[in-house]
Amino acid sequence: MTDIERVKQMWEIENSKKAEGYNLIAGVDEAGRGPLAGPVCVASVILPENAYLEKINDSKKLSDKIKDKLFDEIKEIAIAYSIILVSHTEIDRLNILNATFKGMCDAVNTLSVKPDYVLIDGNRIKGMQIPHECVVKGDSKSISIAAASILAKVTRDRYMMELDEKYPQYNFKKHKGYPTKDHYEALKKYGASEVHRKSFNLKLGE
Repeated sequence: MTDIERVKQMWEIENSKKAEGYNLIAGVDEAGRGPLAGPVCVASVILPENAYLEKINDSKKLSDKIKDKLFDEIKEIAIAYSIILVSHTEIDRLNILNATFKGMCDAVNTLSVKPDYVLIDGNRIKGMQIPHECVVKGDSKSISIAAASILAKVTRDRYMMELDEKYPQYNFKKHKGYPTKDHYEALKKYGASEVHRKSFNLKLGE
């Protein structure tokens, strides 16, 4: 399958919704539910009809170079986009699932153009007031969700690079806060920082 064919295929869900009468369709995705530190980042994007974004895919399948290029292209062509960081303190207060739901609703509600339908990566959502559906593995099936996944992933990675400068002992630039062996070893040596999620298990094997 060529890149042009694949991108065309990623428009199928959006086009089916347009056929039902929905015109402004937003995709929503998050990055950072699993890490031990830092925020979860949620993005929402409304793309112009049948826009072509070369190489777009699930952000986990793309190199940093391609993600950075697409990040700029998506922001340039989008009808509207919104990126929300839900802090580690909110995650500890609400739990990670509810914090993610809150971020998804906030990302949609802060779009400069109100969508009339929302496609959400995953299998459930809570609190979304606009007509919507959840799409399992949506970041590889829907171009709008894929675009949101790239905005969320790049934004969060850049944020964690900034935290690395403030907390170099944890090596956030390498693992972005995810639960790696190196991260657990740093936690054992230095304890938790103020940006670690205290509601998560911060000790390896416990």
